[in-house]
Amino acid sequence: MPSPSAVFTQMVSTTLRNSATDVADNVSKNNALMNRLKKKGKIRTLDGGTEIQVPLEYAENGTYQRYGGYDTLNTNASDIVTSAKFDWSQVALHVVSSGRELRMNSGKSQMINLVKTKKANVLKTAANNFSVDFFSDGSLSYQIGGLANLVQSNGQGTVGGIDSATWTFWRNKFREISGSNAYTKDTILGEMNALWMALTRGADKPDLIVFSHDFFSVYEASQQQFQRYQDADMAKAGFESYKYKTADVIFDDNANFATNAEKGYFLNTDYLYIFQHKDAQWSQDEEKKPVNQDAIVIPYYWMGNAATSNRSLQGVLLDAA
Repeated sequence: MPSPSAVFTQMVSTTLRNSATDVADNVSKNNALMNRLKKKGKIRTLDGGTEIQVPLEYAENGTYQRYGGYDTLNTNASDIVTSAKFDWSQVALHVVSSGRELRMNSGKSQMINLVKTKKANVLKTAANNFSVDFFSDGSLSYQIGGLANLVQSNGQGTVGGIDSATWTFWRNKFREISGSNAYTKDTILGEMNALWMALTRGADKPDLIVFSHDFFSVYEASQQQFQRYQDADMAKAGFESYKYKTADVIFDDNANFATNAEKGYFLNTDYLYIFQHKDAQWSQDEEKKPVNQDAIVIPYYWMGNAATSNRSLQGVLLDAA
């Protein structure tokens, strides 16, 4: 007869058989931005490399030339492509159960309930913590470089190995509202309009605006009479949203990561990505049995990072301190 630990391992593996899909789906379903990236195919899987390289087109082709007759044409090579390079970050998550817990729940129905509880906890933990990381500045040990790193409050910073103090094309846009808590439902649209114009380049424009608490509340107050404009797809996915021009406006309490200042990210998700390694995308490893504990551990691993291929089309609206 299989031991309680063997039954537990088998049931966890069965209920989380496609663990990468189960956990990743739950992470994306609990975060509107990641949900958008998934739908647009911006969560990419890589098979290795010492770092994550993202090709960038940072200049126009210099051979564009108006000419007449026998004019000499410009055939010089144009240096238009470089790469941003992002480090791999790692996350580990474990389903753990003590021998005592397993033996107390060795009956079939008890074991089923135990596994369901452990599975629900894994999914919730991954969703909550990765959402925090995705809005982070990467300042915690081994943390991914999230939105606060990719889209910085002063527009600058070294991101993906490129120093935007030197390379101005790599600066994101930002707008700080004058005064402290000076924005109202009557003024918020004017502030948004100004940042929007700076981020519009032909057909390229933000498609998602992520507000922290007070910004979202004030914007919502300005739109109460227009609630019919809530986005149907976002609502279907379980996220409350409004429309601003062609962008969806959502609330996320992680948006002002590590600060009390209000933030509003104006994002063009065509140029935002989550990269993950093919062998560590919330992937389940073999069970482990500690040599000095009566327990069983089932690990899950993720390895990757957030990245962007165009910072100049990303922006952040800030409330002045």
